Amino acid sequence: MNSKSLDIIFKESVTRVNAHTEPFPADILLKLYAYYKKATNDYGKPKSKKEIINAFKTNALFQVKNVSEDEAKQAYIDLVDQYFLYRK
Repeated sequence: MNSKSLDIIFKESVTRVNAHTEPFPADILLKLYAYYKKATNDYGKPKSKKEIINAFKTNALFQVKNVSEDEAKQAYIDLVDQYFLYRK
Protein backbone atom coordinates (compact mmCIF):
# COMPACT_ATOMS: atom_id res chain seq x y z
CA MET A 1 0.00 0.00 0.00
CA ASN A 2 1.40 3.38 -0.90
CA SER A 3 1.72 6.21 1.60
CA LYS A 4 -1.18 8.22 0.20
CA SER A 5 -3.58 5.26 0.43
CA LEU A 6 -2.35 4.50 3.93
CA ASP A 7 -3.04 8.09 5.01
CA ILE A 8 -6.57 7.97 3.62
CA ILE A 9 -7.42 4.68 5.32
CA PHE A 10 -5.78 5.87 8.56
CA LYS A 11 -7.92 9.03 8.58
CA GLU A 12 -11.04 6.95 7.91
CA SER A 13 -10.15 4.72 10.87
CA VAL A 14 -9.63 7.74 13.12
CA THR A 15 -13.03 9.09 12.07
CA ARG A 16 -14.59 5.72 12.82
CA VAL A 17 -13.08 5.65 16.30
CA ASN A 18 -14.12 9.24 17.01
CA ALA A 19 -17.69 8.53 15.90
CA HIS A 20 -18.00 5.46 18.13
CA THR A 21 -20.21 6.29 21.11
CA GLU A 22 -19.58 3.29 23.36
CA PRO A 23 -16.51 3.18 25.59
CA PHE A 24 -13.54 1.20 24.34
CA PRO A 25 -11.83 -1.33 26.62
CA ALA A 26 -8.86 0.30 28.35
CA ASP A 27 -6.25 -1.90 26.64
CA ILE A 28 -7.62 -1.08 23.19
CA LEU A 29 -7.85 2.61 24.02
CA LEU A 30 -4.21 2.73 25.14
CA LYS A 31 -3.03 0.99 21.98
CA LEU A 32 -5.10 3.34 19.82
CA TYR A 33 -3.63 6.28 21.72
CA ALA A 34 -0.05 5.12 21.28
CA TYR A 35 -0.40 4.24 17.60
CA TYR A 36 -2.19 7.51 16.88
CA LYS A 37 0.46 9.60 18.63
CA LYS A 38 3.24 7.76 16.82
CA ALA A 39 1.45 7.89 13.45
CA THR A 40 0.86 11.62 13.73
CA ASN A 41 4.34 12.33 15.06
CA ASP A 42 2.86 13.91 18.21
CA TYR A 43 5.38 13.49 20.98
CA GLY A 44 3.74 15.77 23.54
CA LYS A 45 3.48 14.53 27.08
CA PRO A 46 0.16 12.99 28.19
CA LYS A 47 -2.07 15.64 29.72
CA SER A 48 -4.52 13.79 31.93
CA LYS A 49 -5.36 15.28 35.31
CA LYS A 50 -4.76 11.85 36.87
CA GLU A 51 -1.12 10.82 37.21
CA ILE A 52 -1.92 7.11 36.92
CA ILE A 53 -3.53 7.66 33.50
CA ASN A 54 -0.46 9.61 32.38
CA ALA A 55 1.70 6.71 33.53
CA PHE A 56 -0.30 4.21 31.46
CA LYS A 57 -0.19 6.50 28.41
CA THR A 58 3.55 7.02 28.79
CA ASN A 59 4.06 3.26 29.02
CA ALA A 60 1.95 2.74 25.87
CA LEU A 61 4.06 5.32 24.03
CA PHE A 62 7.25 3.65 25.22
CA GLN A 63 6.05 0.33 23.80
CA VAL A 64 5.80 1.81 20.27
CA LYS A 65 9.05 3.78 20.34
CA ASN A 66 10.66 1.61 17.64
CA VAL A 67 7.64 1.65 15.33
CA SER A 68 7.74 3.87 12.24
CA GLU A 69 4.93 6.31 11.46
CA ASP A 70 3.65 4.14 8.61
CA GLU A 71 3.83 1.01 10.77
CA ALA A 72 1.86 2.84 13.47
CA LYS A 73 -0.78 3.89 10.94
CA GLN A 74 -1.13 0.32 9.72
CA ALA A 75 -1.27 -1.04 13.28
CA TYR A 76 -3.97 1.53 14.14
CA ILE A 77 -5.99 0.53 11.05
CA ASP A 78 -5.61 -3.18 11.86
CA LEU A 79 -6.65 -2.66 15.48
CA VAL A 80 -9.73 -0.68 14.48
CA ASP A 81 -10.70 -3.27 11.87
CA GLN A 82 -10.27 -6.13 14.36
CA TYR A 83 -12.20 -4.33 17.08
CA PHE A 84 -15.21 -3.53 14.92
CA LEU A 85 -15.18 -6.94 13.23
CA TYR A 86 -15.27 -8.57 16.65
CA ARG A 87 -18.12 -6.27 17.75
CA LYS A 88 -20.44 -7.27 14.88
